[in-house]
Amino acid sequence: MTETPTEDVTHDGHHGGHHGYMSAKDDYLKRLRRIEGQARGLQRMVEQDTYCIDILTQVTAMKSALESVALALLEDHMSHCVLDAARKGGVEADEKISEASAAIKRLVKS
Repeated sequence: MTETPTEDVTHDGHHGGHHGYMSAKDDYLKRLRRIEGQARGLQRMVEQDTYCIDILTQVTAMKSALESVALALLEDHMSHCVLDAARKGGVEADEKISEASAAIKRLVKS
């Protein structure tokens, strides 16, 4: 009797395993830790009654860093997950394209 392989499915129903960002995971983690440090720095600035414009400048820098991570993740998603699904065609391709379109809409609105 042979077993059929099972796929890992995450809590939200997406298939686990190889995501487009995996080859750059360490870079993403480094960038996110830097953003986390920026958030802590913003908190310190407020605690120390820093001038408003200086705080706003740092908020803008942090927002830009987050947008950069988001765009890089989106690019990885498009070139890996969406491209793979498009090659297979069918319902999965339609779902991945709709999912990517929704993510782009959310990014544009933010």
